[in-house]
Amino acid sequence: MAGNSQRRNRRTSNKKGATVGSGGQRRRALEGKGPTPPAEMRKGHKKYRAAAAQAKRGVSAQSRRPSGRGAKDTAELVVGRNPVVEALRAEIPATAVYVQQFIDNDDRVREAVRLAGDHGVPLLEAPRPELDRLTAGLNHQGLVLQIPPYEYAHPDDLVALAADQGEDPLIVALDGVTDPRNLGAVVRSVAAFGGHGVVVPERRAAGMTAGAWKTSAGTAARVRVARATNLTRALEAYQKAGLTVVGLAADGDVELRDLEVLDGPVVIVAGSEGKGLSRLVGETCDLRVRIPMPGGAAESLNAGVAAGVVLYEASRRRAR
Repeated sequence: MAGNSQRRNRRTSNKKGATVGSGGQRRRALEGKGPTPPAEMRKGHKKYRAAAAQAKRGVSAQSRRPSGRGAKDTAELVVGRNPVVEALRAEIPATAVYVQQFIDNDDRVREAVRLAGDHGVPLLEAPRPELDRLTAGLNHQGLVLQIPPYEYAHPDDLVALAADQGEDPLIVALDGVTDPRNLGAVVRSVAAFGGHGVVVPERRAAGMTAGAWKTSAGTAARVRVARATNLTRALEAYQKAGLTVVGLAADGDVELRDLEVLDGPVVIVAGSEGKGLSRLVGETCDLRVRIPMPGGAAESLNAGVAAGVVLYEASRRRAR
């Protein structure tokens, strides 16, 4: 109505003025967005483009590799915030760390980014659908670590390594051991007691996965692991080279304390905790040795513990 615009206290604009008690809204608006992300995570930066190209080559090669019998090793993925952080802490070799875009930035994510930077591992930002595709739908929690295939040695390389060091070979072979943590424990014991390497079969056996690397506590970087197409034939080749093949068995004919060959060239063969040595491998062994267990509370030891006991005895005899 005419004259209403002159009414007292009437608002003539839709713009809201200042109010008393903003509740900290302006203070929150002035808060920063956190530290600047590394160059490898900033789109447009040359380091981001280089890291993306490197990771893309690795993923493409992985997708082109054949699967099934006769297939070559492929890259391994560690998924989830805790597993990725633990793998980076253990300094497991890695080719890339994938970080989901717009991820909730908690302590584990920040530590993963920091560790990746410290170890020179490329950081790549990827949308969630891409990580879902890469991990085949696993619960990755926005973090994925890519590990390259392990480069296995040949069984003959371990004998050559001992010869280069002027020592009698001390090698551990694993028969039917499928738990990567047992393999990692054996690698750690070989490093601790001066062994020259570990031999594993190509099929139906644990390989050098992220779990094995972690259990080895970094010693996998110094101890060679060889892969044999046929373990029995590899042991026979060792015998022809002058090594004594000693199999560990609960019903062995010789007690460990009476084993005199440990101060010479020797291969220690450990089987799985449940089945022990396979028939062919057991028949190939020159000696079958038992570890005395006066406690009587356990019928057998797992491969990692049994190999560690025998390696200690071999180290003691050789030092003497």
